[in-house]
Amino acid sequence: MGCAGGYTGIVPYRSSLCLMAAMVRDGAISPVELVEAHLRQIEARNPALNAFVAVFAEQALAEARDREGAAKQGEPRGLLHGVPVTIKDGFDIAGQATVVGSRLHTPSPAADDAPAVTRLRQQGAVLLGRTNTPERLAAFETDNFVTGRTNHPLDRERTPGGSSGGEAAAIASFCSPGGLASDGGGSIRIPAHFCGIAGFKPTPGRISGVGHTPPLGHPAGLMAAVGPMARTAEDLRLLFSVLAGYDPQDPFSAPVPLRQPATEGLRIGVWEQFYDVPLDPEIRAAVVRAGTLLEALGFAVEPFAPQGMERAPNVWSALFGQWPAAATRKLVEGREREAHWTLLESLGGATPSAELILVNLAARDRMRAALVRQMEGIAAIVMPVCGVTAFRHRERKWLVGGKAVGLFQAIMPAVLANVLGLPAVTIPMGLSGAGLPIGVQLVGRPYEDELLLEIAVRLEEGREVVAWAGTPDGRGSVGPI
Repeated sequence: MGCAGGYTGIVPYRSSLCLMAAMVRDGAISPVELVEAHLRQIEARNPALNAFVAVFAEQALAEARDREGAAKQGEPRGLLHGVPVTIKDGFDIAGQATVVGSRLHTPSPAADDAPAVTRLRQQGAVLLGRTNTPERLAAFETDNFVTGRTNHPLDRERTPGGSSGGEAAAIASFCSPGGLASDGGGSIRIPAHFCGIAGFKPTPGRISGVGHTPPLGHPAGLMAAVGPMARTAEDLRLLFSVLAGYDPQDPFSAPVPLRQPATEGLRIGVWEQFYDVPLDPEIRAAVVRAGTLLEALGFAVEPFAPQGMERAPNVWSALFGQWPAAATRKLVEGREREAHWTLLESLGGATPSAELILVNLAARDRMRAALVRQMEGIAAIVMPVCGVTAFRHRERKWLVGGKAVGLFQAIMPAVLANVLGLPAVTIPMGLSGAGLPIGVQLVGRPYEDELLLEIAVRLEEGREVVAWAGTPDGRGSVGPI
């Protein structure tokens, strides 16, 4: 379907979220037409993907009609007026139960929207549906006994990742332009890397985690954050401006106002590999390429190898894995047959003692302080997201550079930002020789989320110039599927 005026030739549902908002604002497409286009795409793609827990077809069309009517009456329009979005099935939506793929509990319908969902609605977004997760968000691939397995948009035998795998698959396949997710151990950034889209984990507390299942209080909220996923860094920046804000009901929330960052004269560090942990050479090449592009954009780029972070993934495992697992084991006890393997594989290891928890919390604080000191002159670190590209379902070991790599080693680059409470964003940077997406990660300093997103937008712009110039069909070599 073509668009009026300057939007002629654009396929609306394949455009960026920012462009969709502009098209609706300029009258090039109506909210109803935009929602209908996405519903048709869901009908075509979702049977093979299984990205959705539920599609709100009738409700979304009714909301879209309301947005059209409001605009005709001259009512104020929000930043996302008439734009459809999706919600990871870990957030409360009023009148619905948040199931998180689990048969182990029977949740009641939520009385209210999660604050992050409320913020999307207040800016005019239309809720298109809920997206799939592993059981209780506890795995790096998306599968459960309630709604089943989500498949990668390029290869049904591969996973889009987890726990925000349904959201990533929906966005990458143009079933959704963007949406709401959460990240406690790379759960936004790894699926974004796997699927060729963008994902942002803010500093904990910038976006409210109230109304999330499992709850994002202590200990989870120390490392987990609510954040957006979309197809571009520019889209992430828009979504973050909508979602960010102080919530006194969230113990981690901080009254940090949105700021306009300056990007002149910044130094960027390039960390090609997480210490000696094996890394796919094609992923390393993407990190190097990102650094080269940033240098061409005028940033001062230099190698960066922080000292003393080697055990950060182990601290993350103790605090985010072993500590909460004790409560989950009680939930599963006597009902093991009802629990999905994605949940059961997260329950290994002994319950840490109170002394060990305190030791790990202290180690976490020391490492965070040390890295912040080392980043005093470094605005962002460019580094891998994950050691491998999208893997086959239930695959847990790989041969990388002649060395055996397990899942825990592969995710080490992602969990660093979680355990230290740093903002981190993934943007696509290319394709592997096998045609699988490769993303790179930018990690920033605490509460400098806006600056990190601005750098990501600049990098994305530099990447697009090279990608579009380098392909005969002009479509570029990265991006959604």
